[in-house]
Amino acid sequence: MGAEVSKQIERRKAIDTQKKNLCDLKEKNGCNFPGYDYNVQDRKNWMSILGPEKLHVNQIVWPGTHDSATDEIGIPFISRPFGQCQSLSIYEQLVIGVRVLDIRVQEDRHVCHGILLCYPIDVVINDVKKFLSETHSEIIILEIRTEFGHDDPPNFDKYLEAQLGEFLIHQRDNVFNNTIAELLPKRIICVWKPGKSPKPRQGSSLWNSCYLKDDWTDTDLPEKKFESNMKYLSEQPPITSRKFFYRVENTVTPQADNPVLWVKPVTERIHPYARLFIMECISRGYADRLQIFSSDFIEEDFVDACIGLTNARIEGKL
Repeated sequence: MGAEVSKQIERRKAIDTQKKNLCDLKEKNGCNFPGYDYNVQDRKNWMSILGPEKLHVNQIVWPGTHDSATDEIGIPFISRPFGQCQSLSIYEQLVIGVRVLDIRVQEDRHVCHGILLCYPIDVVINDVKKFLSETHSEIIILEIRTEFGHDDPPNFDKYLEAQLGEFLIHQRDNVFNNTIAELLPKRIICVWKPGKSPKPRQGSSLWNSCYLKDDWTDTDLPEKKFESNMKYLSEQPPITSRKFFYRVENTVTPQADNPVLWVKPVTERIHPYARLFIMECISRGYADRLQIFSSDFIEEDFVDACIGLTNARIEGKL
């Protein structure tokens, strides 16, 4: 027992030290990157406002959410805090400017996170369709994967094509060089990542896993995750030559050997440092690599930072 207590004390010291290091870095270097003060007039229509004719797909810093469809997961006040990563519905996320969704499903087409269940995938699809019906020039990256440890929903590719067919942007490399206007009226890049079922073929209406990549560091230590994200990002090709989307997630994860197992208090350790990460990308010479930037418990300020940096790219300030 004494050894375990000592271990947890050291763990808490490490967390506090790493949070202080990030705080000191923020105080030293600031967060005044190009576009930091951009005034977002309408988050619901921000791509339309920036200009579909001049906004290229590979210029966008795409604001995304991690485990997007977990706002109603599990049982409230009992299991929900262990699996909930977002407090807003899919529709509400899209309205505040989110444009990349991370959806996990199991065999019966319910959204899940580990062993915890949420609503049927139809809820996600209906929210996406509602948002698209209310906007005209917003493009969404919809990533749907079979959750680890679960089986693929049968014929799920056909389901997605039937539900979203009129909106789907077909898989092709030149999409990355297109402007938003050149993709319209198609609105969704749908990445389907099955566990064992055949992957979408080249040129199909669904995109395969080769087109959306990331590197996950499983830790609850904020500076460790911050620097790991930076290292992996630095190893990517620039967005101008990249033929895939690359995601960085400003999140940390509860660990089984730590008494704090609720998602929200753990991820709050890194949550305030999203703008710092953007600033450090620029300072360290990796500004031309940042593309999808995701968060737990998304907030408007996170979205604004991504939109501001996108606008700076359009204006040639980077």
